Amino acid sequence: MKFTRMLTTKLTSFWLMSLAAVAFVFILSAVMSFVQLTYKFQQQKVVGLETMLVEHYQRQPDWELEAWLPPMLLAYNAVDFRLSLKDEVLFAYKGNLSTQNAVIYDHVLEPKSGLHMQLTLPQPFDHYTFSWYEILILLIGIFAVIALVRFGHLWFSQQLDGIEELALRSRLILQGKHEEALASPGKGRPRLINRALTKLLEELQDAQKERGRFDKFIRSNTFLDAETHIGNRLFLTNRLDALSHNQSMLAHGVIYLLEMDDLDLLQQSQGEIAAKEFLNSTVNAISLLLQNQANSIFARRSHHQFAIVVPQISLIEAEKLASKLLKICLSQPLPEIDNRDNFFHLGCAYFTAGDNAAQLIEEADMALRAAQLQGNSNWFMYDKGAIDEEFTKGSVRWRSFLENALVQKRFFPFSQPVIDSDGNEHHKEIFTRSRDNQGALIRASLFIPMANKCGLMPQVERQIIERVLLLLSNEPTIEVSNLPSNVKSAPQRYSINLSLDSLMSRAFTQWLKTTLLEYRHLTPRLIFEVAEDIVIQHQEKLLPKLDMIRKMGARLCVDHVGEQVVGTYYIRECHFDLIKVHRSIVRHIHMRPENQLFIRSLIGGLYRTEVQVCAEGVEVFEEWQTLKILGVSAAQGMYFSEPIEAK
Repeated sequence: MKFTRMLTTKLTSFWLMSLAAVAFVFILSAVMSFVQLTYKFQQQKVVGLETMLVEHYQRQPDWELEAWLPPMLLAYNAVDFRLSLKDEVLFAYKGNLSTQNAVIYDHVLEPKSGLHMQLTLPQPFDHYTFSWYEILILLIGIFAVIALVRFGHLWFSQQLDGIEELALRSRLILQGKHEEALASPGKGRPRLINRALTKLLEELQDAQKERGRFDKFIRSNTFLDAETHIGNRLFLTNRLDALSHNQSMLAHGVIYLLEMDDLDLLQQSQGEIAAKEFLNSTVNAISLLLQNQANSIFARRSHHQFAIVVPQISLIEAEKLASKLLKICLSQPLPEIDNRDNFFHLGCAYFTAGDNAAQLIEEADMALRAAQLQGNSNWFMYDKGAIDEEFTKGSVRWRSFLENALVQKRFFPFSQPVIDSDGNEHHKEIFTRSRDNQGALIRASLFIPMANKCGLMPQVERQIIERVLLLLSNEPTIEVSNLPSNVKSAPQRYSINLSLDSLMSRAFTQWLKTTLLEYRHLTPRLIFEVAEDIVIQHQEKLLPKLDMIRKMGARLCVDHVGEQVVGTYYIRECHFDLIKVHRSIVRHIHMRPENQLFIRSLIGGLYRTEVQVCAEGVEVFEEWQTLKILGVSAAQGMYFSEPIEAK
């Protein structure tokens, strides 16, 4: 825009100078022509007087000059006149006018007789004054020139505005802001080029959407069951790996194995279409029930067996959920087949933190066999006889604990570095921990679900953000003693997780906006993370909130990417700067080609964008090496450092 504005100014200046030069030449030519014509007219009058004098001398040598010559000289405004014959003065005239710039005509009328005339006349313009009519004509001409210059300037500006709009759209395209370029077609000129840019941008947008659909197709064929469109056995394995560490579960929960014993018999007797309709109806009903269970997993292990994993649930709630699952299954319209009352069996295994992940499937399978031995459709819970005391706290006790922790500010940030492919620290992700009255740390996996249930998550995250801003204000760098020796220090940046309750809270977003304005010098060093499933389910509602954070100067990140089988076009629509691949994809990625295919597809879909791809949960060297080969920009996990308290 600056260049084209300069071009407009230069062209207008050149055009104005050209008009001024033409006008000056025209006026100068007119003045010179007028002067020459005036002198020519005076000379013609003198020639006429000379002719009259010669004729009178030739016809009447004894002419009487005093009778007719003085009136004529008076009409000529003559200053002085002298007519002589050789040395004899025949007639002399002295006018009343006096002038300093007189024009003297000294001519010999008759060379033979020696008749000589000397006439002095004033300058033609001495007694000339401009009339109002002439002044009006001059003013009209000047105003006409000004109006023409103004019209020319507007015309040039209008013509070049189209080029400026084309330049603006081209700059947006070069910066990768294709959506903004498409949204502002304007009136660029030449219009043919503008229409061509619009058409190419629309085709590019369609191609990007098609690439997103293709990525979803790859992920669907890798992690989804083709018949029911829920997770397959590989999807279940990945998610269980993400919920465990070294085969030890990270939190409490329950795993269900649902088996339809006579599904093959149903398919043979009723046909594939009827069996498929019944199966999809049952799966949809179960999926609808699991929508209220955060981070639940629903997958198909085999043709007639399904697995359901629900973390962060108490034993009592697990038993109630088992009853609801069986009730929903029995409510489905089952066709008339033999032994239809013994069609569904549900085995349940409750687990706590530290339980062996591989053993859970065996326990759930044992519970399933026990349910089958009982006869008829029923469920059975495998009871290990012990439940972690931390999980027995009721909602009232948890609310009391969380409210006291908020008042006493007993929520503390723990940081884990995110290392880029060059070994430098990209940023630190903040994890929230709490301490009880005895100073013992309480895991986030315990209190965050209860904080969400009690509606206290916005207050917790507000306290964490305040602590992080205080860290950035007081300390430019924080050293991590247990970083590997090949990891270099970097300028300190923090990423903070935001929950759905916080983003949907009007009071929290208003406070966040005010705080970011107050600490606008620190805002570029903040990254706010949002989970992928939250963005997918509430994209329209969250988009204004995310735009506000981005306009304040902070960066945006979406984490847990790959946890759900969804398209990735939302990354461009929400303008995320970073994405973090879920640990279920990263776990043992060097031995899982299908997970490597997902990473390649994800990075390929983000080609020609500035979005950086990071990985979560890297635990061994082989995983990090494979991720770097695939093109992942950065990673975090136990391989680099454990979360430590940020002080």
